[in-house]
Amino acid sequence: MAQVKVYGVKENLNLVKAELSDLIHSCVVDALKFPVNKKAHRFFPLDKADFYYPEGRTNNYIIIEISMMEGRTVETKKQLIRLLFQRISQGLDFSVQDIEINISETPKHNWGFRGSVGDELELNYKVEV
Repeated sequence: MAQVKVYGVKENLNLVKAELSDLIHSCVVDALKFPVNKKAHRFFPLDKADFYYPEGRTNNYIIIEISMMEGRTVETKKQLIRLLFQRISQGLDFSVQDIEINISETPKHNWGFRGSVGDELELNYKVEV
């Protein structure tokens, strides 16, 4: 399981939401070996007055938070981060300076979906990649 949250300046984020979601999902599918039909993305378009970000960033600045079950290797997570930088910067013409990524992992037993606890479900994909 993985869920994605994306934060950005409303006027800019709303223009690229659909394409950004597709780019992020392609990275998750390739790096984490996720099924193509497994997409859980949420976008948080913020008023510029509500989104403070570091000097040297533009209004394209986004924060991508990925919450997932633990089990992926360090190299798999690094590959996901590299793919996100590459595909978003090329696909949307964003500077890599405007992309920030955070991956948080929790044990399977901390997840609940489809009426069950994550470590009691049989998934149709491998978490340990």
